[in-house]
Amino acid sequence: MIQRTLILIKPDAVRKNLTNEIIRRYKEVGLAVVKRKDLIAPMDIIEKHYSMDPEYLKSIGEKTIAAGQQVKSAEDQGRKVVTWLRKFITSGPIVALLLEGEDAVVLARKTTGFTDPATAEKGTIRGDLGTDNILDANREGRPVWNLIHASGSEIEAKKEIELWFGQV
Repeated sequence: MIQRTLILIKPDAVRKNLTNEIIRRYKEVGLAVVKRKDLIAPMDIIEKHYSMDPEYLKSIGEKTIAAGQQVKSAEDQGRKVVTWLRKFITSGPIVALLLEGEDAVVLARKTTGFTDPATAEKGTIRGDLGTDNILDANREGRPVWNLIHASGSEIEAKKEIELWFGQV
């Protein structure tokens, strides 16, 4: 089934001049770039994108727990991480991509790799190009520098595409 998904190439990837390589990898697996925006992310969009929804916060915090760090609560840890993410994602230029292709959401996630570059499979973007890890990021009070945001589901992709590109 042909789907659309959102990719945000984060400031760490832009600073490292990895934008073209990242786009090349998505195209290589059959995803087409339908729209592209190079921008400094506005905080009003970021606050919607990285929301303070309790379930979302819990899911973010659970990644810290899975990486081996003990926390008071997954939700509290998620709140810290989202605060760090909001500051980071607005710290420099990003590239927003609307990708389209067969099973685009799953294919983009598979190509991107796991959230923590230290445990992302080789052959994925994060596994090959990422150098950070969740534990170091938490110890330093910042988000993991993992190069990319990729929509996690078809529902999430639809909401995020509308947020970043409007009705398309």
